[in-house]
Amino acid sequence: MPSAEQLALLSREELARLLAEAYRLIGRLQARVEELERQARGDSSNSSRPPSSDSPYKKKPRDRSLRQRGKRRPGKQPGEPGATMNLTDDPDERIEYSPAACQGCGTGLAGEPVLRQRRYQVTDITPPPPPKVTEYVAQLKRCPCCGAVSGPVLPARVRARASYGPEVHAQAANLAAGNFVPVARAVQLLAGLAGITVSTGWMAAVRGKAAALIEASGFPDAIRELLRSAAALHADETPARAAGGLRYLHVACTRYLTWMHTGDRSADAIDAGGILRGYTGVLVRDGYSGYSHLTTALHAWCAAHLLRDLAAVYDTEPALQQWAAGMGLLLLEARDHAAAARAAGKDRLDPDVLAGLITRYHAITAAGRALNRYRHTSANGRAARSLSRRFELYEDMILCFATRPDLDIFTNNEAERAIRPVKVQQRTSGGCWRTLQGLADFAIVQSYLSTAGKWGISTLDALRGLFNGTPWIPAALEPSP
Repeated sequence: MPSAEQLALLSREELARLLAEAYRLIGRLQARVEELERQARGDSSNSSRPPSSDSPYKKKPRDRSLRQRGKRRPGKQPGEPGATMNLTDDPDERIEYSPAACQGCGTGLAGEPVLRQRRYQVTDITPPPPPKVTEYVAQLKRCPCCGAVSGPVLPARVRARASYGPEVHAQAANLAAGNFVPVARAVQLLAGLAGITVSTGWMAAVRGKAAALIEASGFPDAIRELLRSAAALHADETPARAAGGLRYLHVACTRYLTWMHTGDRSADAIDAGGILRGYTGVLVRDGYSGYSHLTTALHAWCAAHLLRDLAAVYDTEPALQQWAAGMGLLLLEARDHAAAARAAGKDRLDPDVLAGLITRYHAITAAGRALNRYRHTSANGRAARSLSRRFELYEDMILCFATRPDLDIFTNNEAERAIRPVKVQQRTSGGCWRTLQGLADFAIVQSYLSTAGKWGISTLDALRGLFNGTPWIPAALEPSP
């Protein structure tokens, strides 16, 4: 920077040139600071970041959630059954306690009749019994006619001279795959809870065994066929580090079905799941353009993502970006109209209601565009202009939930819930999978367990059936009423 003495020696033309350069630099730095401040304000309430990325040291405002308040009180709702622990009629052990002497005068009460009694029960866990070892003796016999020696056909679970049975496999897979417990810790838990001591290598391989059984059962083909026949599908993808590189795990699901597969983020990888290519229903997704090649489907934009983007624009400039608040309220109002129509068994909104919503939608979008049209130097202005442009270009996708109220497609939360275990597993396993096959096995097993859980089947029961040779496979899009 020149000193005051040096500036005093410059001509007016040189001073004007330096001042213009200084203003340009100040403008660039101001825009950069504004962009950094905008990024720093971002969290799971106003961006696509997951809640796990929020800082634990930053106090969250009370109104950060997009959920409406005041409709339900916390805790048990009126009319819902309670969860109080009840007494059982056939306890394993009964111990009677009687007073030995009168608490008033000390007279012995050993032979006196019982006036009344109250039952108390304590439910506890007993130490695990020793593992049950079953020996299968394969006997050979010689044929008296031809002299050939024949052996028996052993049960399918007998695979080696010494091996663990289906229940051990199910319990181990429940820890490692069903509850995302790290391998070494799962070994310790299995030993403490069941009295079975296995190696870490055996525990690490149990997910691969489960995946192989699921693939052989016909579950993948059945799920893909059912999903392709669904009226609406939820799709999403999330990054996962495997084999030292970045991969993606893709999901296509409904309320009762889940299918996951791995790949990169390309259109070919999306099609590799065997579901979305050629799908003719409604595809609910976020704004990722990788799904745009699926032209046979009717696309619906997740409104939860839009509400977070609107919140980010509004929170930065509340007084200026009123259009963002208005658009958020319009989306929520349209959601309520769609829910009411769906509850009434209607597949269309009232024409006047829909026309009114669309008219207001156009007006709010135009206001957002006009307000931010020339704000090129403002980071929030550019973001607001881009967002209003999105509402203008993708109106059909954004309002699909209102034009198809018969489908519950306001958000893509179904897919986000289904794919969340990827992040849970990453956090418990050091942030990555060691091999690509390990990530593929995770996708298959999680598809099986997620689908079973949606049908009310516990993780352990689903795994028991799998390792006992009776894997569970859904027969329809949803359970029978």
